[in-house]
Amino acid sequence: MHPLISKYFPDLTPQQLSQIEALDALYRDWNDKINVISRKDIDNLYEHHVLHSMAIAKVINFRPGTTVLDFGTGGGFPGIPLAILFPECQFKLIDGTGKKIRVAQEVCNAIGLKNCQPAHLRGEDEKGHYDFVVSRAVMPLPDLVRIVRKNISKKQQNALPNGILCLKGGDLQAEIHPFRNIVQTTEISSFFQEEWFKEKHVIYLPC
Repeated sequence: MHPLISKYFPDLTPQQLSQIEALDALYRDWNDKINVISRKDIDNLYEHHVLHSMAIAKVINFRPGTTVLDFGTGGGFPGIPLAILFPECQFKLIDGTGKKIRVAQEVCNAIGLKNCQPAHLRGEDEKGHYDFVVSRAVMPLPDLVRIVRKNISKKQQNALPNGILCLKGGDLQAEIHPFRNIVQTTEISSFFQEEWFKEKHVIYLPC
C-alpha cells in the first residue's frame, strides 16, 4: 500500500486498500491516452491528488446515506478517493469535458466502485439535490456558490450543516471575504505534514 495513505488512514479495509493501490496504474494508463493529470505530476498522484482529495475526510466524516456532488471533477478528484473512503455514501461526479468524465467512469468500473456516478454535465444543468458539494480549485468561491446553491438539500443528516467543501490553495482572503461570517477555513498542513500541503486549505461554507 502507498505509505502516505496508510500513514494518515491506517484503518482502511482490504478492499479500500486494493482500490487505492489500483489507481496508480489506471491513471498512468489513461493519462497516456487522455491528459487528465499533468505529465510531470503523475509521479505525485498519491500526494497531490489522492491524499489531497482525502483531506476533506479529515474535516467531515460523512454519515452513511450522505449524497455528495463533485463539481468539476476532471478525472475524478476529489470524488473517487472520497467514494472509496465512504462506500455507504453516494457520489455524483460532473464535469463539462466528456473525455475527463470517461476516464473517471473507466477508473470507477476498473476498481468496482459502485457508489460513484460520473456524468458529462455542466454545473448549471445539474438539477439534483445533495447534502454536500465538493470541488477542487475549480473556480472562485462566489461563482461556485452561485451555481450550486440550488443543489444543496434542505434535509440535514451530518454533524456539519449541508454546504460546500472545497480544496483551495494560496491567499483566499478576497474570495472568502463575502462569506467571512460563516466560512470555515482549515489548513491541510494541520493534519498532513508534507511540505506540498503548506498554504492549502479545506474551505467549508454552510449553504
